[in-house]
Amino acid sequence: MSRILIAEDDTAVREFVRRALVHGGHHVQTAHDGLDALDALGEYEFDLLITDIVMPGLDGIALALKVAKERPQMAILMMTGFAAERQRAHNLDVLIHKVVAKPFSLREICEAAEAALHAKARGRGAEPGTDDAVHTPVA
Repeated sequence: MSRILIAEDDTAVREFVRRALVHGGHHVQTAHDGLDALDALGEYEFDLLITDIVMPGLDGIALALKVAKERPQMAILMMTGFAAERQRAHNLDVLIHKVVAKPFSLREICEAAEAALHAKARGRGAEPGTDDAVHTPVA
């Protein structure tokens, strides 16, 4: 299965996503912020980066830009609960696959991860001009 790196400063969200992807058969490593993710990227190869946008140290946008430049073969999926940050990430839609809006369900994050991995395997990222944010209905 795929090797996935999750960069997320919120422990509960990080562990929720990690458990979901491990249950799906993936090898998952976690990082508590962008700088920790850079350290992991220096040690291991990953197929997918899933990163929060707002994090201390190095935010997800800066991390995604660095990864896209240095490892263009790696798929990138972003997560955020902030509408303004979703817009900032959409300005990078050539580099990232999708922005997943928090809160999200286990199914949504797993489907987004699988889609990012499959799209990168086919040699393409997000479709330009599409709204790639996954929105969770509020109950």
